[in-house]
Amino acid sequence: MYFKRLYDTDLAQASYLIGCQQNGTAVVVDPVRDVRRYLELARQENLRIVAVTETHIHADYLSGSRELAAQTGAALYLSDEGGPEWQYAFDHEGLRDGSEIRLGNVVLRALHTPGHTPEHLSFLVIDGARTSQPVMLLSGDFVFVGDLGRPDLLDEAAGGEDTRFAGAQQMFESLSRKFGPLADYVQVWPGHGSGSACGKALGAVESTTVGYERHFAWWADHLADNNEAAFTAALLEGQPDAPAYYGRMKRQNRAGPALLGEVQPLAALSAQDVLVALERGVRLLDTRPREAYQAGAVPGSVHLPAGKTFETWSGWLLDPGKEYVLLASTPEQADELRRRLWMTGIDRVSGFISTLAGLDTQPQQATPAAELDLSQVFVLDVRARSEYEAGHLEGATQLHAGRLTQNLGRIPRDRPVVVHCQSGARSAAAVSVLRAEGFDNVIDLEGGYAAARAHVQA
Repeated sequence: MYFKRLYDTDLAQASYLIGCQQNGTAVVVDPVRDVRRYLELARQENLRIVAVTETHIHADYLSGSRELAAQTGAALYLSDEGGPEWQYAFDHEGLRDGSEIRLGNVVLRALHTPGHTPEHLSFLVIDGARTSQPVMLLSGDFVFVGDLGRPDLLDEAAGGEDTRFAGAQQMFESLSRKFGPLADYVQVWPGHGSGSACGKALGAVESTTVGYERHFAWWADHLADNNEAAFTAALLEGQPDAPAYYGRMKRQNRAGPALLGEVQPLAALSAQDVLVALERGVRLLDTRPREAYQAGAVPGSVHLPAGKTFETWSGWLLDPGKEYVLLASTPEQADELRRRLWMTGIDRVSGFISTLAGLDTQPQQATPAAELDLSQVFVLDVRARSEYEAGHLEGATQLHAGRLTQNLGRIPRDRPVVVHCQSGARSAAAVSVLRAEGFDNVIDLEGGYAAARAHVQA
């Protein structure tokens, strides 16, 4: 059996390529939308992708299952569990509890494990060349290393109402009936790692075992005592903010993400081309480091630095209905950034420029707390709720950056708005979006909460 974990550090997301080397076939589980990595890996290992599947309708990224199946001709296997509201709306071969995907000696057996979502499947992996017993569990967003998939996302981001309680009950039952009976030695390979908002305390280790989690996870005692009430309270407590784009991802992944097909090179634009584009409402996406952006940027441009959180921030702050032009240093970087934008469904990128020569720019500097009277302005804290609760400026309004564009009506336009995060990175991006949306009296607080707190205490 061939087994490979492929990890996207920005999304903290894991997908898996599993193959039978005897007959040269493979299945991909939970692929992301840029499918080049799976095609290249399969080619290197002399494997042919004949099956594609996923554990559930994802909320944090746009799935590549449909794209990969279309490009390879592979069969697309998706969950038919969870009831009519949780059925995929495009052609696929349905999986239910106990369904199997067979690749020569390798078998993936579906387990219906609702809790995170009603349709959620996990996959037991059987290496038939060695044993008829499962050796691995691809647990998706069911069991993580040190944590469980959150059951409140449907409430937080998909318009649900009090579904968290039913989800917590389903999670308890899935642990009792599906996870509990598995042998201690079964390896657990989850769909996310540390940094994902699909749980609250995910571990940084890549994998775990059934026995380790059953003995040492925070939920182990609740399960052993059959105490569902205590389990539910602990599971729901302290879950992080869910970015608003999660609801859009759910809808698109259920309906079927648009196929990318054969992709044409991104057009290199002149300064005049960009000026014309800006006149018709196109937005310039400035991907330079924060210091370069603050030194001088095109008014109305959106600051989204090309760092390790580029995909996440694109989901947070960009409108998929708008058209964008990239400011990127090279054609290669522009192409890579466009592919990363695909991950959260930002598809309307029409070209790129590599320099701001010929375009008017203005400084976008942040303002030190010492130069502001924070009692006379609207202070907007774009950190996560947990950060805010751990300590915040007096009178500040908390609004997670990932919910900013959906809540512009909560931000006043008739007085100064001072925006801050923890250290300044998120607020620079958030301020750029507000200015692009027509807020003309927005101030970025230099150094964020940490600097402001130090000034107040001085």
